[in-house]
Amino acid sequence: MRNIPRLAAVGAVAALAMALGACSGSPAPPSSPPAGAPAAAPTSAAPGPPAADDGVTTPAEVFGPGCASLPQGDAPGSPAATAGQPVVAAIATNPQLTTLVSAIGAVPGLADALNAQKSITLFAPSNAAFDQAKATMGDQAFTRLLADPQQLATLLSYYVVPQRYDAAGLVAAGETTELAGGTVTIGGPAAAPTVTSGDGTQAAVVCGNLPTANATVFVVDRVLRPAG
Repeated sequence: MRNIPRLAAVGAVAALAMALGACSGSPAPPSSPPAGAPAAAPTSAAPGPPAADDGVTTPAEVFGPGCASLPQGDAPGSPAATAGQPVVAAIATNPQLTTLVSAIGAVPGLADALNAQKSITLFAPSNAAFDQAKATMGDQAFTRLLADPQQLATLLSYYVVPQRYDAAGLVAAGETTELAGGTVTIGGPAAAPTVTSGDGTQAAVVCGNLPTANATVFVVDRVLRPAG
């Protein structure tokens, strides 16, 4: 019977990968005019708005009190080292995120699906956030959650935004739509943003603008959950 939740988790990850792919797909090129059609007269287009920030950050832009505990320089887990790694490989070297990494690893295919994406934002609950959730839920309920790949896939996809933001972009947006459905509300200034999940839990960003090759990561101090 253990194959049933595993197969369900595989289906959830497949849906996640499809959703990410749909969000990161390239627009179709404009169609060519039919042969013999007169060329359109040139027009003077009004200048468009400036290009949107792509959300890519550098090690120099990392902020928050939790960043002080990260490895420094080029050591594994340092912002300089993670900047060139895909997101799950990067957070796997972060000592604050070992519980999250274990949860991702418990869902078949999820790490590969996240690493394969081009441009995402990840809200990453810290080890302390999971410890707080365990104290609230109780040991048995927390253990059941970690042992259920389908529930984990749904919960973890709520931490993924199919668009890449830096802190300033998040605060400017005010709200993000998550892959699991539902939204997350962003408050506070870019130097100390807050993240409020659908169930009303408010988390502080303890280390933000963490760069990886395909994602910007924000370590938060609470486990976020969708409404309901």
